[in-house]
Amino acid sequence: MRSYREVLSSSAVRNVLLLGILVRIPFFAGSVLLALHVVQTLHGSYVQAGVLSTAVTLCIAASGPWRGRLLDRFGLRRTILPSIVVGAVCWSIAPFVDYVPLLILAAIAGIFDIPVFSVVRQAIIAASTEQNRQSALALESVSVEVSFMIGPVVGVAAATLWSTTMVLFAIQMCLVLAGGLVWLLDPPLRSDAGQDTAGPASRRSWFRVEFVALCVGANMAIAVLAACDLTFVAALRDFDALPWLGLVLALWGLGSLVGGLIYGALHRRISTFVLLAGLGVVTLPMAFASGPVFLGAAGFVAGLFCAPTLVASVDQLSRIVPEGGRGEAMGWHGAAMTLGNGVGATMAGIAIDIGGYRVGFGASALLGIGLGLGLTFLVTATAKRRSAAQLVDASAA
Repeated sequence: MRSYREVLSSSAVRNVLLLGILVRIPFFAGSVLLALHVVQTLHGSYVQAGVLSTAVTLCIAASGPWRGRLLDRFGLRRTILPSIVVGAVCWSIAPFVDYVPLLILAAIAGIFDIPVFSVVRQAIIAASTEQNRQSALALESVSVEVSFMIGPVVGVAAATLWSTTMVLFAIQMCLVLAGGLVWLLDPPLRSDAGQDTAGPASRRSWFRVEFVALCVGANMAIAVLAACDLTFVAALRDFDALPWLGLVLALWGLGSLVGGLIYGALHRRISTFVLLAGLGVVTLPMAFASGPVFLGAAGFVAGLFCAPTLVASVDQLSRIVPEGGRGEAMGWHGAAMTLGNGVGATMAGIAIDIGGYRVGFGASALLGIGLGLGLTFLVTATAKRRSAAQLVDASAA
């Protein structure tokens, strides 16, 4: 626990972790409420709810890189102030209109979405040291899990007591207020040493093979998780044990939380791509599950590699991207993870239709193993070529 005591002894880290939980709870609650509002209040179809969710997701993903670039160039307050204003205007109208205007307003709000995940992670990196950054990012991943567990539950519970119109309005206004809180607190996004460097870093200095590989790895890690999420439903339906779904998913999430804490306490770093391959390996046994008990146990083991893979990717990104470029880099990284949800769900749907849940889990596992090994080879080979070129240049000089 020494690693975590060192991290939590910093008031800056503690404050950012708490801020991250507070601003993410309404974010996760709002995502669930949008679908409920379309189906329950607007009497729309699940297809319409899916289209709305997809549109918002794509807009948020597209906004990540350029909003991150603005963070690097203009700082936190000047970047998120327009987001707060646009969000307040859009969400004060959207809950009270029909489907098409709701779709348009939600998409506009998505484009100007407050880059919560990027801001919190940059602030955590800035507040931590090289030695305890891995532990700090592990705690940040735990804060995401906590927000994810609280947000949807609060949103759904409120929607059972009051109309989704008023609950959606209230939740989105809470998100706007959370953005105002971020603006007010203005957590530093650069370390004390990095504060002296004005303006964004040159994209050429970091947008290279390793960074692109990191984004692909993060995309594939989320794709594996999204695919497993859907395949759990298919498996439990085959077992005629759908009531077990909540418990099985909880065990999977618990494994992720435990794995993240264990990884954060380690005193050595493991490559993101190695962890991605490991995630594929531990996912494979779920394809051989014959009942909910086996599936729950295998899910817990598979979960042990979920959070570490994502923590490692953010940690590795912070080490190859200079502080002046981390806003944009986090934007690309976040966009890759957001799109990974769509990739994984689509792949799982096709695999399940072809051969059931066994093929779904098997395809997810092979995706993780194949991409993990392939990206490891690519990055290693690129590093060797770069080293060889530097030796040649040094000899010539």
